[in-house]
Amino acid sequence: MNESINDFVASYIEQHQARFSALSDAIWDQPETRFTETFAAGLLSGALEQDGFRIEQAAGGIDTAFIASYGHGQPVIALLGEYDALAGLSQQAGCSTRQPLVADGHGHGCGHNLLGTAALAAACAVKAWLQQHSVAGTIRFYGCPGEEGGSGKTFMVREGLFDDVDAALTWHPEGFSGMFNTATLANIQAAFHFSGVASHAANAPHLGRSALDAVTLMNTGANFLREHIIPEARLHYAVTNSGGSSPNVVQAGAEVLYLVRAPQLDQLQDIYQRVVDIARGAALMTGTEMSVRFEKACSNYQPNRALEQLMYRQLCHFGLPDYSEEEQQFAASIRQTLSADDLRNARLNAARTGGPAGHAWAEALGDRVLMASVAPYSVSDEVLYGSTDVGDVSWVAPTAQCFTPCFAFGTPLHSWQLVSQGRTPIAHKGMSLAGKTLAATALALFADATLLEAAQQEFRQQRIRQPYHCPIPAGVTPTPLA
Repeated sequence: MNESINDFVASYIEQHQARFSALSDAIWDQPETRFTETFAAGLLSGALEQDGFRIEQAAGGIDTAFIASYGHGQPVIALLGEYDALAGLSQQAGCSTRQPLVADGHGHGCGHNLLGTAALAAACAVKAWLQQHSVAGTIRFYGCPGEEGGSGKTFMVREGLFDDVDAALTWHPEGFSGMFNTATLANIQAAFHFSGVASHAANAPHLGRSALDAVTLMNTGANFLREHIIPEARLHYAVTNSGGSSPNVVQAGAEVLYLVRAPQLDQLQDIYQRVVDIARGAALMTGTEMSVRFEKACSNYQPNRALEQLMYRQLCHFGLPDYSEEEQQFAASIRQTLSADDLRNARLNAARTGGPAGHAWAEALGDRVLMASVAPYSVSDEVLYGSTDVGDVSWVAPTAQCFTPCFAFGTPLHSWQLVSQGRTPIAHKGMSLAGKTLAATALALFADATLLEAAQQEFRQQRIRQPYHCPIPAGVTPTPLA
């Protein structure tokens, strides 16, 4: 049964590869940042509707979120798609030099044009197989906006959109093929606004109360806090409003945006409260008023080992793409733009997925630019020092995710080099591999109830040990990038 499923999936996705590549490229051509992805959401939902899926628009009250469903009853298998871009990363495709298409424009620096389209390809393949074999159950594509700085899935989880899901599957573009089997950091993002009193900075400074001073003191206090929090935690900030450009005016309003991260939600909430207290102290020292705008949060990712092992078998079955000489030359030209630190960090991230064998595999890569083998897999207690809103999905349903190679190995995420490669045959081949892996994993769950039960039993044990509480309070709404 598995062999026939895999053959069907490979044939279906290869037959429709040109269509899927065109969808991905169209999203790359019109990059949209968090919660403004009107074009991408419309394109993908329209394609799924045309393929026979039922569409729920504005899912969870989010304009650019949607759910596409086919079939009826249990099991319900979810495929997660993202399609938001990053600000400031406009870049010409297929180019090994920094050449923005639009000054200060947006770009797909995390490959979400590929991420959402591969999940769509998988959903279409699964639907075709279920239809052909009259199998009961429901396949869903979740159109998830605002992953970059918005935690769109966390809002969707809060609204109960995943409550009846039996398993969730997704992936992420990378420079190698392997499993996303490590925990991630939970995070909270909040803006701190200080209101003071304007005055002439020379003639009457004593009458002013500087909001910019409050921001500066808050940042100083937060920097001192770093010594007194767990080493795995992270504090990031950006001054989003410095109060103006006139140094001879005491600034009456200023704002700083904080992103706080930690491995566990309780650790995160404790550190975040200390940051809030620092902000209060800065306001007290400067005679200003402080207000907090809680923007978003997400939980740490909880791997499901039963689902991971199933997905890894599918990933290995489909192997690695073949690359033309031209593709290899282009990848090599991208590698020339990367630093030794970029490559070292990529090897470390890849090694984390495979334990001791992973470290040996990563070291053996040498100067290889495009992958020829799948990274080893092992159950890992390591932490990936980043965050994803897939974390919240993993707290309400068994979840697994993989990586497939879409870029030259060593390419850092959120870089112009990644944007450049996101609209190339190399990226399309990695996207196709991801679609096959997701579809074959989903169909294995439909075909063999014992595989799904093993994943759910593991999930139930996790929830007994640690129940889920959504980290985004009621009343907080998604925030588009200003």
